[in-house]
Amino acid sequence: MKIARAQLRAANRIAQTLLLVGFGMSAAAVADGSSAPATVLTSGPSFPNDLESSLVRAIVGLRNAGAKQAMVEIDKILERHPNFKLGYLVKGDMLMAQAGKPVAFASASATAADVAPLQDEARARLARYLDAPRVDDLPAPVLQMAPNQQHVLLVDTSRNRLFVYANDHGKPRYVTDFYVSIGKLGAEKQRSGDQKTPIGVYRVVSAKDRLPDFYGPGAFPLDYPNEWDRLNRRDGSGIWLHGTPSETYSRPPLATDGCVVLPNEDFKKLSSYIEVAKTPVVIAPGVQFEDPKDWDRARGDFLAALDKWKADWESRDLDRYFSNYAPDFRSGSHDFASWKANKRRTTTAKSWIKVGVNNLSLFAYPGQRDLVVATFEQDYRSNNLSKRTVKRQYWTREGKSWRIVHEAVL
Repeated sequence: MKIARAQLRAANRIAQTLLLVGFGMSAAAVADGSSAPATVLTSGPSFPNDLESSLVRAIVGLRNAGAKQAMVEIDKILERHPNFKLGYLVKGDMLMAQAGKPVAFASASATAADVAPLQDEARARLARYLDAPRVDDLPAPVLQMAPNQQHVLLVDTSRNRLFVYANDHGKPRYVTDFYVSIGKLGAEKQRSGDQKTPIGVYRVVSAKDRLPDFYGPGAFPLDYPNEWDRLNRRDGSGIWLHGTPSETYSRPPLATDGCVVLPNEDFKKLSSYIEVAKTPVVIAPGVQFEDPKDWDRARGDFLAALDKWKADWESRDLDRYFSNYAPDFRSGSHDFASWKANKRRTTTAKSWIKVGVNNLSLFAYPGQRDLVVATFEQDYRSNNLSKRTVKRQYWTREGKSWRIVHEAVL
């Protein structure tokens, strides 16, 4: 009985230490009597693969299942994935704790350069399941998906997670999510070679499957820099979604030159959700998830502005129409003044105008407050011209009003 109680106390101590350090707290907090975070997994999304399930459940379930069962889980992981470095680190922690020297993610040697990245990965994976967003909440950046966009990929650089959402009549519906690695120096890329991952709304432009082993089973290049990046003088190239070298299961949270990298088995799963030239990839520095009512309200607010723009154009009242554009508006080589002069010349002869908006997608632009990018098929008709184009507009909120700051025909 004494042995059983001792084993239970040891398991509890390991669990507390792992969980505390996983949330950035000192292992010494255990000795001070601090409480570990709740060990019941939240109602957030389920595990995307068996490895992450075993890892997190082994750590979180230590108090209930005990160290022996947790060790069984870790051994299963390492048998299936002998290149998973974090698994060996956690196993070492458990062995140390059983010997009466509890540490968490090798916290006793946290200054070691080869250990710190694994600690960061452990924290990222644990935090995802102990403080997960609710699956019923909706991601604020995704306001509407076009009918031809079957899925959208949402990368949260602060969480090191890639979320997959399906198109449910234009509204995003959670499917799954994966751990990812991003740039060595974080996010918000500005210059070529700065080892940062860009922030913005992008598209998958091609698929590559004949690559060096470094990229794993394949890669999906993104259209960075997009027109908004170029307008804001951001440069660089070669931002891809890709896998890992065959001898590496996963890379630390900050480990790439700017690409978004997944473990190979996750990359293969992700590939089934991607359609070249159609799938949007939104990369954000911290995704806000909203109650559906708040999400609907934000979406409705912007759609009212878009409807006003369309009605004002159809009215042929140019002052009303121009009021939808910001003073610093640009389109191609035109600033606001030259663009207005051109519109006045081409609109004078119109006796009527009709504007159709189809296949609309809306994304709140990540990293920039009150900026929305709208992409749609524009069906323009008048008494002397009919024309269909694909248009992209960038809208910014000025007080309570939305105005267009950039417009491009794709």
